[in-house]
Amino acid sequence: MKKNLLAIAVGAAVAMPGLALADGPTVYGKVNISLENAKVDPEPAAPKNEDKWELNSNASRLGVKGDFDLDVAGLKAIYQAEFEINVDDGDKGGQTITQRNIYGGLEGGFGTLKAGKFDTPTKKAQGKIDQFNDIGGDIKNILAGENRASNIIQYSTPKLADMLTLNAAFIPNEDSDDFDGDGENENGLTDTISVSLVAEKDMFFGAISHDADMEDELVSDETGTSVTLDITRAAVGFKPGNLELGLLYQMAEETEGDGEEDSVVASAAFKIDRVKLKAQYGMTEGDVSEEEVTQLSLGADYKLAKASKVYAYGTQLEFDVADTEETIFGIGMEHKF
Repeated sequence: MKKNLLAIAVGAAVAMPGLALADGPTVYGKVNISLENAKVDPEPAAPKNEDKWELNSNASRLGVKGDFDLDVAGLKAIYQAEFEINVDDGDKGGQTITQRNIYGGLEGGFGTLKAGKFDTPTKKAQGKIDQFNDIGGDIKNILAGENRASNIIQYSTPKLADMLTLNAAFIPNEDSDDFDGDGENENGLTDTISVSLVAEKDMFFGAISHDADMEDELVSDETGTSVTLDITRAAVGFKPGNLELGLLYQMAEETEGDGEEDSVVASAAFKIDRVKLKAQYGMTEGDVSEEEVTQLSLGADYKLAKASKVYAYGTQLEFDVADTEETIFGIGMEHKF
């Protein structure tokens, strides 16, 4: 029965893009699929394949979202249920579909309150600086902080001075982990917090955020003595005309360990009619390990329609101390509905 309902939902979404039912949800989604060749140097010991071809589903998704007025104090109910769908092989960790951003909440003159599982304020603080989001050049390869948290509760203010929004979220640990190593699981209301201040106005985007005791791990300086991180991120972006520029800086350290790393990402893109040329460079340096991780990505998108494009890209991820390198070349298509 569940499979039949899922098939009906998918069929409705494909047949009627952006469908908005009367007093009901909007059905939406995205299919992003790419054919990629990945080469690793030195080649893995087993199996000994230095390069491979893959067809990848890059965070393709299907969701419903909406809102409706309540009869109390001008409040509005808001909701979203978004799932990742794997269009390449239908499997992700043994599951056909996996949870993405799902929440329920209230919206009014006071701002927005929501709870569920969704991207933290720090993850959202990147804005659209990541020009290779969801594909091989994603910034998650070189820095921590790209978290979608479970059991998260968030309050966002209304837009202040027509440009500023404060987001404050907390996550109760639900007695599931011993964060501080004292022999007792954490069971407080605010075991983890994530806050951000975001400024958006015309062609400008800026954000600063901080996570405390966030379940995550460092990319270059993991010591294995802590399961949580403290992360501070600052990002700025400009879009003058057909040009897009972005810069992100981040400091991350283990809450109870010695691991610490600094990261920087710089991106640029330029649109020429239907073509968008883009480039991105990122680097992370570890304090204890002295590891330096770099990622360089180049690509081009060709716009087929407002919600459809094809693209080609290449990215190289290198670990200096470990002396490893991975190079990916891919072509793909993305269709939003």
